[in-house]
Amino acid sequence: MQNRLGKKFYIREVTTVAKELLGKTFVKIVDGETVSAKIVEVEAYYGAIDEAAHSFGGKTKRNKVMFNEGGSLYVYFIYGTHYCCNVVTGLQNDGSAVLIRAVEPLTGIDYLAENRYGKTKLTEKELMGLTNGPGKICKAFNITKKENGIDLSGEEVFLLDAKKVDKSKIVQTVRVGIKKSAELPWRFYLKDNPFVSRI
Repeated sequence: MQNRLGKKFYIREVTTVAKELLGKTFVKIVDGETVSAKIVEVEAYYGAIDEAAHSFGGKTKRNKVMFNEGGSLYVYFIYGTHYCCNVVTGLQNDGSAVLIRAVEPLTGIDYLAENRYGKTKLTEKELMGLTNGPGKICKAFNITKKENGIDLSGEEVFLLDAKKVDKSKIVQTVRVGIKKSAELPWRFYLKDNPFVSRI
């Protein structure tokens, strides 16, 4: 098995971590079984200068996990319909995190499909749409408020290292679906990967 990402990986500057999360493996252990996916699209958020970040206005009950030292999961509920999960980065009180926008399923696909669609036999279109958006990821992996603040060095949810993606294969653009700080080019995704979200 690949090596687990350690604390040193997470406590760096948010856009650096965001780019390097591409290609890494997101893992959840369910009843002893490994459910995993490759991270193919992310967005960085940094409250000190970024009005779109939940942490921009300071620490609240809702966003306090974002101010942890890097290496935990920040999960929030949005639009009254779905959860989104973020990897907290930087030092204590930085207020920075990386939204996982899309992943490519690797193992435990029946578990992901059952959570997302209520069935395991998928069409090609359903498979491609299984985890190609932040809300879809949380539904498929059954990530809820229960996982908010979970330590990524624990045994339930963690990230595995993988070969660093070549710069030529990373596309950098502005983020999606925000109005404030919309000019920041803090969305990164793997070029030509079919599991990247459809904008």
